Amino acid sequence: MAILSDPPEGPFRLSMLLSDTRYRSLTLQAITALVLALCLAYLYRNISTNLQAQGLSLGFSFLQDPSGYDINQRLVEYTSQSTHARAALVGILNTLLVAVLACITATIFGVIAGVLRLSNNWLVSKLMAFYVEIFRNIPVLIWIIIIFTIMTNVMPTPRAFRGDAATSSMLFDLFAFTNRGVYIPGPGFSNPFFASVGMNWLLVIAVLVGSFFGARAIGTWATKIQEATGDRPTTWYMILGVWLLPVAILLTVMGLTWDIPALKGFNFTGGIKIGGPLIALWFALSIYTGAFIAENVRAGIQAVSKGQTEAAGALGLRPGRIMNLVVLPQALRVIIPPLISQYLNITKNSSLAIAVGYADITATLGGITLNQTGRAIECVLLLMLFYLTASLLISAFMNVYNASIKLKER
Repeated sequence: MAILSDPPEGPFRLSMLLSDTRYRSLTLQAITALVLALCLAYLYRNISTNLQAQGLSLGFSFLQDPSGYDINQRLVEYTSQSTHARAALVGILNTLLVAVLACITATIFGVIAGVLRLSNNWLVSKLMAFYVEIFRNIPVLIWIIIIFTIMTNVMPTPRAFRGDAATSSMLFDLFAFTNRGVYIPGPGFSNPFFASVGMNWLLVIAVLVGSFFGARAIGTWATKIQEATGDRPTTWYMILGVWLLPVAILLTVMGLTWDIPALKGFNFTGGIKIGGPLIALWFALSIYTGAFIAENVRAGIQAVSKGQTEAAGALGLRPGRIMNLVVLPQALRVIIPPLISQYLNITKNSSLAIAVGYADITATLGGITLNQTGRAIECVLLLMLFYLTASLLISAFMNVYNASIKLKER
């Protein structure tokens, strides 16, 4: 009995769009896309009709109007006379700042806690279990408020640093920890290439990106030699030079200087201020999400066969080397997919910054700008677009990394 695995060849007929498996999936996708487009067109028409009935219209010209409000924590120049678009840019950069910082520290906390949860030391493993259960089962908003309240009430005021009777002092005469925030030395340039400070730092970042690719090229070269000869050349000094020399030369040419914070009047001036709201939000998101990442790390490690550990031990590797060289690289294939979700949660949970007065994109564009202009639909659409774009970029980057470490079939 013959079994046909493919549809018979013949002239194309309209009925084949549904009956022929070669065209059916494309037909269904086209129908779905058409229905979705019709639904979006209906929604847009409905919104436009209702707005016209109210004497309103969709538009984004309000972004060019003066904002009329100040923002304390900012990464770019901004005044109350800047536009709403500039205020939104400040909010976007503030959101990205806390998201990146929280992702890094949450990963560090999570990896350490996840590994220590599997420690043979009973006390250590139970302490890590206590950390995980406590922090992941209490809403992150509560942790943000708790940390902010503790910081504003426990840390000294700037007045405590003044005079001979000062009760507090700067750490190494460089760092000041106050209830208003942390003040650290700020880098600057005495001989910059560009008038804009941001352009000079973009040049430094570009050099670091070039160093990254240079270090990867050295690693690839060493791998090829190892595959050809069996011996891997020593490359650590070359990689260190690629990372340090270019940026050191650039910073020397541009005249790197440091602005040390100093107490003047009622507050510190100079340097860089890391505000209390930023610290509270950053630390709360880190310890909260770190508890979830710890469980992902623990699950990834336990997914690796014990035979791998026993084989590495039989070769004479120490437990720390076994974890770093054998277990964790294999566990990453299990850890990365849920880790993507945790990074997305950090980015979206950063919108809780409004609870402690941190000016993220939700507080600026979705808060003050929305209330001043009354452009609720436009502001919400822009907010949705930002969070959607940020989430898709994080997912794309992590998916590329996940694909690079997955098992390659031969």
